[in-house]
Amino acid sequence: MAESVLLQQFAKAPEPGRVKTRMLPRLSAAEACALHSELVLWTCETLLDSRLGNVELWVAGDPSAGLFGECASRGPLSLCRQVGDDLGSRMRHALNDGLNRADRVLLVGSDCPALTGRYLQQALAALDTAEMVLGPALDGGYVLIGARRPVDAVFDGVSWGSSSVLGETMARAGAAGISVAQLLALQDVDRPDDLPHWQGLRQRGRVRR
Repeated sequence: MAESVLLQQFAKAPEPGRVKTRMLPRLSAAEACALHSELVLWTCETLLDSRLGNVELWVAGDPSAGLFGECASRGPLSLCRQVGDDLGSRMRHALNDGLNRADRVLLVGSDCPALTGRYLQQALAALDTAEMVLGPALDGGYVLIGARRPVDAVFDGVSWGSSSVLGETMARAGAAGISVAQLLALQDVDRPDDLPHWQGLRQRGRVRR
């Protein structure tokens, strides 16, 4: 029997002044919020288009926000609430929840439009031999984490939002004896200098597979 796959996306409710704040003042709060919404939709469509497994949108903030309804209109997905006091605890909860229902779980944020279906396929393939897979970000974090068993240790004591997230995560995995595969690094869209990257992707169009 084929193994089941679950794709999870983390997204914040679109509230001006509370999302994409590192884009300020290059963008206004409203423009930064619009950018956030575009990236959430782009990522959601990438997951749905990949057809690799069921898709879940894990939201922080108001789950009734119109953005999340727009995501649901793009294809079949489940809406879930993020649970936890910090990013690490929220990701740990979502992954563990998913692993109760699927053999392999991939969790992504909504800040990396360079993510493609092929990249997701590579992540799943890496789990053939590794217990955990990471998709590094060029800024020192990661854009994807996947697992085929609970990997709780990698979420504890990490300096979330810093350039040392990937290194700290790898160190914690090593200390816990968790085998890890790393994919090629991708660029997030977090800061004003990242905007040309996003504009270029929009002009070229989505890589569908």
